[in-house]
Amino acid sequence: MSVRFYQYPKCSTCRKAAKWLKEHGVEVETIDISQQPPTVAELRSMLGHVGNTRKLFNTSGRQYRELKLKDKLPAMSDDEAIRLLASNGMLVKRPFLLTE
Repeated sequence: MSVRFYQYPKCSTCRKAAKWLKEHGVEVETIDISQQPPTVAELRSMLGHVGNTRKLFNTSGRQYRELKLKDKLPAMSDDEAIRLLASNGMLVKRPFLLTE
């Protein structure tokens, strides 16, 4: 099984998750989410698991606040929200783990 681990290196939660995965023998492909955001297809896959586009957003992030997404997100379609997430990894809730 292939595991893709999207993380932000400065995020303490991401570092803890990476440590846990390593300690449990899970080999992952680590991807810096700020440099390479998840694709639209990957985000759609995650949406199927969480059920709500808002849950894909890093709602405590600086960029989320600066873009005033709390107010804009309710009016966005899922497609618009997913395209926005795919264009800016810092908006994505992390860590973000996918298996293939």
